[in-house]
Amino acid sequence: MTRTPSLPAQDLQQLRTVVEAARERRAEHITVLDLTDVSSTLEYFVICTATAGLQLNAVQQNIRDKAEEIGMPQPSVEGPSERWLLLSFGSVVVHIMTQDARDYYDLEGLWSDARELEFPEAGA
Repeated sequence: MTRTPSLPAQDLQQLRTVVEAARERRAEHITVLDLTDVSSTLEYFVICTATAGLQLNAVQQNIRDKAEEIGMPQPSVEGPSERWLLLSFGSVVVHIMTQDARDYYDLEGLWSDARELEFPEAGA
């Protein structure tokens, strides 16, 4: 089920910042999952696709820079690898993956009970 976010203002600002930062570096298939009703320890996943290692690094660096600008904590980082990088900002966990890794791990399928949140592009 997809819905327009009606979240606490801080969560909304953080998620929007991450999504826009990923879009600025041309990440594809950006999905935001609200895990608050299906997990006792996780809140939000942002999942996006990068075409190769260089783009993966550009996406993650822009997300880190934009997150720092709004006062988000420094993320813990899992990886990096040429296929998948995970940035954990606490309540927001960002997965930047190649299409092969995304197909293989199928996080959206694994968390299919989570609600998908919409963040339309500016001007859309």
